[in-house]
Amino acid sequence: MPPSQRCKHRLSGSGPSLEVADVFRALGAAWRAANAGHISLDKMKVMSAIERCRTAALGGHVARCTDCAHEHIAYNSCRNRHCPKCQAGAAKTWLAAREAELLPVRYFHLVFTLPKPIADIAHQNKREIYNLLMRASADTVIKIAADPKHLGARAGMILVLHTWGSAMTHHPHVHMIVPGGGLSTDGASWIACRKNFFLSVHVLSRLYRRLILEGLTKLRDVGKLQFFGDHAGLIDRNTFDDFLKPLRKIDWVVYAKEPFAGPKAVLAYLSRYTHRVAISNSRLIRFDEHSVTFRIKDYRLKGAARHTTMTLATSEFIRRFLIHVLPKGQHRIRHYGFFGNGNRAANIARIRQLLGVRAVNQDHDNNIGNKVEPVRLLTLPCPCCGGQLIIVETIAPAQHPRAPPKQQRAAV
Repeated sequence: MPPSQRCKHRLSGSGPSLEVADVFRALGAAWRAANAGHISLDKMKVMSAIERCRTAALGGHVARCTDCAHEHIAYNSCRNRHCPKCQAGAAKTWLAAREAELLPVRYFHLVFTLPKPIADIAHQNKREIYNLLMRASADTVIKIAADPKHLGARAGMILVLHTWGSAMTHHPHVHMIVPGGGLSTDGASWIACRKNFFLSVHVLSRLYRRLILEGLTKLRDVGKLQFFGDHAGLIDRNTFDDFLKPLRKIDWVVYAKEPFAGPKAVLAYLSRYTHRVAISNSRLIRFDEHSVTFRIKDYRLKGAARHTTMTLATSEFIRRFLIHVLPKGQHRIRHYGFFGNGNRAANIARIRQLLGVRAVNQDHDNNIGNKVEPVRLLTLPCPCCGGQLIIVETIAPAQHPRAPPKQQRAAV
């Protein structure tokens, strides 16, 4: 089907809901041709993965209902971390592990953002500045929490990196989930913070600003920052210092939200934030050869007026989506403090002991994890009777099933 016909099909309101993959399949080739030589290999791979996701190109399987014998064809997922369709399963697996680590204490939500001038050079130096952003955010909380004038304890935290705003503009920031307290220096007690107060946002903001600015200067001095276009002059040390000077005098945004209403609320929040991508399929409204319309939140407005729509030229929509492709090997979710990966299990066990909480039954969890299933089952129920679907045939990649699927696309 030609792109124009696919677009008209979407606009008519019939067929499956609109997806980023539909935009890429219909117009991605033309966009790549128009931008040849200016697209990184990582972005090309992301586009290819999203276009092929849950299509015959990746293979799949045929499942049969054990009750009514209905056969259901489903194609494999691409599992790319930037694909809007592949995040639910990854989030579910990650959250199951985090649920066993939750502590029976208040949790706080902090947000650390970068001023726009630094966000602009971060776009040209993603790996270095994203790493700096996450390290500085964690170090800020760890150092202030360790100060006896504030909490006097070793804090632990989960960080989630987001690089977008609602309109898919480049807006790097970190969401941080922190238990309301920490381990004493000798590890002999749990020190709880005040009921609705963790640490001073003003104090956090000043230290965070200093750590980022010092980190940027070090990166520039060792030649790890690159500057292009309007920022090419920053290669000069004096120009770079002048660029940073105004940022030393402004207040940096460190936002603290109200504490979560219990550990389960933390999981509900994490399920929405940890595996997000620049835009979810549910926000897309329509597209054609010229533009894409989607839902956004305008945070400058209040109430219902905050929820509105935006229309971008298709080429700009694709460009904005791809600026949020992370460098290869860049971890978007990180753990620091007593949640650090090296000693996380031992620290959590110790904190539970100090709080008088029974440890999670690891043997039971291990038995579940080691259980061998005789057949691989689909999570979806039978569309005809709701029965159980069992895989009876595997479809090789780029091969067609022995019978055409009853739907254009079937989810796995």
